[in-house]
Amino acid sequence: MVVTQETAQENGWEVLRQIQDGVVVYQTANDAYNVIFNFIGTNFGWFYLLAVNLFIVVLLFFAFSKYGKIRIGGVEAEKEFSDFSWMAMLFSAGMGIGLMFFSVTEPMFYFNTPPSYFGAEAGTGAAAAAAMAQTFFHWGFHPWAVYGLVGLGLAFFSFNRGLPLTFRSIFWPLLGDRIYGWPGHVIDLVTVFATLFGLSTSLGLGVAQVNSGLSYVFGSGMLGVADVPTGTTPQVLLIAGITAIATLSVAAGLDGGVKRLSTINLYLMFALLGFLLLVGPTVFILGTWVEGLGAYFQNILGLGFFTGTLSPAANGTPTGWTVFYWGWWIAWSPFVGMFIARISKGRTIRQFVLGVLFLPSLFSTIWLSTFGGSALNSALGGGAVQTQYTELGYGAFETLGMFITLNQYPLGIVSGLLATLLVITFFVTSSDSGSLVIDHLTSGGKHDVPKAQRVFWAVTEGAVASVLLIGGGLTALQTAAITTGLPFAFILCLMCYTVYLGLSNEYEILESEEFAETIEELSDRENVDVVTAGDEMVTDVREGDDAASSD
Repeated sequence: MVVTQETAQENGWEVLRQIQDGVVVYQTANDAYNVIFNFIGTNFGWFYLLAVNLFIVVLLFFAFSKYGKIRIGGVEAEKEFSDFSWMAMLFSAGMGIGLMFFSVTEPMFYFNTPPSYFGAEAGTGAAAAAAMAQTFFHWGFHPWAVYGLVGLGLAFFSFNRGLPLTFRSIFWPLLGDRIYGWPGHVIDLVTVFATLFGLSTSLGLGVAQVNSGLSYVFGSGMLGVADVPTGTTPQVLLIAGITAIATLSVAAGLDGGVKRLSTINLYLMFALLGFLLLVGPTVFILGTWVEGLGAYFQNILGLGFFTGTLSPAANGTPTGWTVFYWGWWIAWSPFVGMFIARISKGRTIRQFVLGVLFLPSLFSTIWLSTFGGSALNSALGGGAVQTQYTELGYGAFETLGMFITLNQYPLGIVSGLLATLLVITFFVTSSDSGSLVIDHLTSGGKHDVPKAQRVFWAVTEGAVASVLLIGGGLTALQTAAITTGLPFAFILCLMCYTVYLGLSNEYEILESEEFAETIEELSDRENVDVVTAGDEMVTDVREGDDAASSD
């Protein structure tokens, strides 16, 4: 059977050249990835939307039900990191580079191409409100629900059940000791590849923004003192230099390197945020934040379930953006979730969920309102931001949007340099976080791994990102990383049930008369650490129950 080009285009298969004798021939590998992505978006977009809404409901249930008082790590487990350091690492691992990359470009895209759900006219105030609501939706509660679910499951099974801090551990209620055999190895191997390639893709996007930022700040855009080249070669050199810094940081370990850099990141974010709030259109930004939140909360249910099936979606918002993001967050959930789990010992389930779900989401809306609102303020007034968006087109505006916006306000050179530095530090902490996660996976869940192994994975991530840039395969692999979210979405749905089983069993043990009587008996003895003994008893009971369930 031969399919003509016209027929292929009508069916959305522009990349399909022909189907002959059942063999599909593609123009490039990138075309194949695009076909896969379009197929998943069209046929499984509804499932992505439904699954992420389920994750929010499940997390809130765990937080506000009787299970919310269960503490990760045991009855009297202490926090390993302060609340400030914990929050700093959440931002750095979860969305640092993404917020820098999309905080201006996404609202500007929606301003010029309003989301179909809202039906606003492009270039109007209604389009600006719709742009902020849609952007809040993509960077608010839903992505952090994905990260929070994975982080909670891994933290609970690792710190409360004593299982390895690897993705295989969430299958313990179903596989039992078989997680230590080939099924567990396969699970962790797939997770390693998803983490490595997904992270390398993100690092490639980050270094593209660094390259564009340096060129714009030092070139004709701002200073005009040097012509900084852009392209593959300078980006590979930048990756080499930044990876060297990341290697030194990851060699210092979680507390000495990642924690310190993450804290610096947060200070730099607050500095850049506060600076633009002061020199930018402050009242407009605050009004944008409030109005954007109102539109977001008013439409959160509708947006969460909007597939574009019953009403036109001419600009592809559900598939091209929402399903894209949901697949991206789910594909990245092993990486970010595992890192969150690693740093969350000592917090109750309620503290964990509220911290992961609400704090980063709130900060993201403020960040997006400040930078996106500043860009929209210029655009609504017919300023340079809108002019350059029209001249450059969305593709070229992506990496330059933040710098163009900062240049419209006082001390644009200083803020542009600060923004470039912030992207670099996010690059480093993302590489650090990814290296530590892959270390856990490849070492069987050990919390402390040899320094040489940490260095190896940091270098490998930079090398993979460089190879992808040289080979021109960054876009294709980015699409591949996104599509890996589909199998993980099914796994996370199953994870909702396994975490429920684990928390239910834990609650029954803690509330049992046997546990209370034992603690009372131990408290009457001398020279007995009641907390330690109680935790040991809980562990013994758990092991007995787990052995019975696995049998």
